[in-house]
Amino acid sequence: MPPENYHRVAILIETDDSWGRSVVEAIGNFARQQHWRLLIAPRDSQNRMRLPKKWRGDGVIVHLRTRALATHLRRIGLPTVDVSLMLPEETWLGRVVTDDERRAQMAIEHLRQRGLKHFACYAPPLGRYSDQRVQIFARQLQEAGFHCSMFGSKEIRQGWEVEHQHVMQWLNKLPRPLGVFAADPYPARQLAEICDLGGIRVPDEVAILAGDDDDLLCNLAWPRLSAVQLGCHALGSEAAKLLDQLMSGAAIPAKPMFIPPLRVCERHSTDMLAIADSELLAILRYIREHADQGLQVQQLVREFPVSRRSLEQRFREQLGRSPAEEIRRVRLERAKSMLLESSLAIAEIARLCGFATSAHFSTAFQKQNGATPTAWRGQYA
Repeated sequence: MPPENYHRVAILIETDDSWGRSVVEAIGNFARQQHWRLLIAPRDSQNRMRLPKKWRGDGVIVHLRTRALATHLRRIGLPTVDVSLMLPEETWLGRVVTDDERRAQMAIEHLRQRGLKHFACYAPPLGRYSDQRVQIFARQLQEAGFHCSMFGSKEIRQGWEVEHQHVMQWLNKLPRPLGVFAADPYPARQLAEICDLGGIRVPDEVAILAGDDDDLLCNLAWPRLSAVQLGCHALGSEAAKLLDQLMSGAAIPAKPMFIPPLRVCERHSTDMLAIADSELLAILRYIREHADQGLQVQQLVREFPVSRRSLEQRFREQLGRSPAEEIRRVRLERAKSMLLESSLAIAEIARLCGFATSAHFSTAFQKQNGATPTAWRGQYA
């Protein structure tokens, strides 16, 4: 039996994509434990996300996208937690948000691992994401010594046909092969469609990476879209915990809580290697195929007619990392997938991914992700 003095909580988050559904699901899991009564995505007569006048609630978790919604909630005055940074100037509420710095870092690492040296960002203003997401991506590229061409609000025209032509004009001015970061799955899917109609080959000429994953959009697109997979469940859970504290009288935190993304989910849209060195390309493919078999750098030297010194130098010049680091990266990415998608024991995952021992695996994983495999799986799987 639920307690008599339960909280009523409104969730003002769209559930039309994987991100929204996952965040709401995590909030719901916490709500069941606390016996909250939830009001999910209420709308007014104009189909705007709004709290009903007759609703008597105790708190709100919101994806704050518009100033009108911010004004509506601020006037009501309930404890509120925002799960976005689209309106950072609104400081009267708590925030739990995705770490955009880490998202950009993972996106850039993924594109550079393909040997790409030319980059762009596709972020038409759809009202779904903050400007900060793409600005951080462009800044990090600039700090790494690369230019990033931006397609955003200034380029928008009315009508899909006109915008299609304008995007093609923009793409045709850029060097190739090109790596494009699309702000989320919606512009990523649109860009893939425009490339298909314009005869631009994805990923060979333009590799596309979405800033957020969506099971439906990313898997139905042609080609299937690679995407940064976010910690949606952790975000929803932490947002609910923060609201619970605020409803108990806690002070609003001065800074947002940042939730790191999980990984890059690689699909066909970035399945390429923009490397002119054919021998290095063959070595990279060999690493992908044999990394889980206890592969060592010395085996590469025996398998290919190249010296250890030359191999190290070419890896550094083309990829910015050593052969050993590439082997470890491939193993850790496979391990992440297994941690998220299976219930295999840590020792078994270590063995299947090519680590000598589970202790070696745990050390390497913690160094990269800041948590042991067990703790990481418990938080995000």
